[in-house]
Amino acid sequence: MADREKKKSTAIITNQVMLAEGIYSMWLGFPETGDVAASAVPGQFISMYCQDKSRLLPRPISICEIDREERMLRVVYRVAGKGTEEFSKKKAGDIIEVVGPLGNGFSKKEGKSILIGGGIGIPPMLALAKSLKGEVSIVLGYRDNNLFLKEEFEPYGNLYIATDDGSVGTKGTVIDAVIENHLAADIIYACGPLPMLRGVKAYAAEHKIAAQVSMEEKMACGIGACLGCVCQSKEVDGHSNVKNKRVCKDGPVFDAQDIEL
Repeated sequence: MADREKKKSTAIITNQVMLAEGIYSMWLGFPETGDVAASAVPGQFISMYCQDKSRLLPRPISICEIDREERMLRVVYRVAGKGTEEFSKKKAGDIIEVVGPLGNGFSKKEGKSILIGGGIGIPPMLALAKSLKGEVSIVLGYRDNNLFLKEEFEPYGNLYIATDDGSVGTKGTVIDAVIENHLAADIIYACGPLPMLRGVKAYAAEHKIAAQVSMEEKMACGIGACLGCVCQSKEVDGHSNVKNKRVCKDGPVFDAQDIEL
């Protein structure tokens, strides 16, 4: 089903906990619309609607985990405004309107892989880590020693940490950690803030490694109609006839070489 044809689904919150200051984990059940979880792939997102009708636009939240058998999705998000603050106050049994899954996810490639997540770009990498085969190196970047989700990644690859303040692992960026630990790969998957993605793209190009990056961008409609979340692309986009890509519709995952960062 095309994204713009997707309808709102009513999700039931089955669990919500605070993982770190301002970071929340929420499990959503879809008992009546199991296809929401069944069709989701790592790298996609859902649009979550506030109950307060003064906030008309949904909030795009990346999918952290997928439980198809139980018809559930997990999101891990940071409180960044009134909408996510409203979500953080919800309890098990509350309902929330959702549209999704939306966007394009990661395309899994054979060979050695490096997964890189930075900040709130860490959660969407968990679903991908759980789905990959072969030799996997996982590099997570944090501001300090509030290492949310760290233990959940550990079963799925060799884990390396970078922190801005040097309190854990490598002091510096995720690329500093890649270099310090002499990590090699055939493909890099990454999600995080723009400066981090620029570093990933440059490193991948220098070492001739394929790279897919998931863009973080403010969105309005979430289905590609409003052009409010475009990024610059190398090629002319057939929708807008300029060198733009819609993060919500064409992404959020792109081949790094196809976009300007």
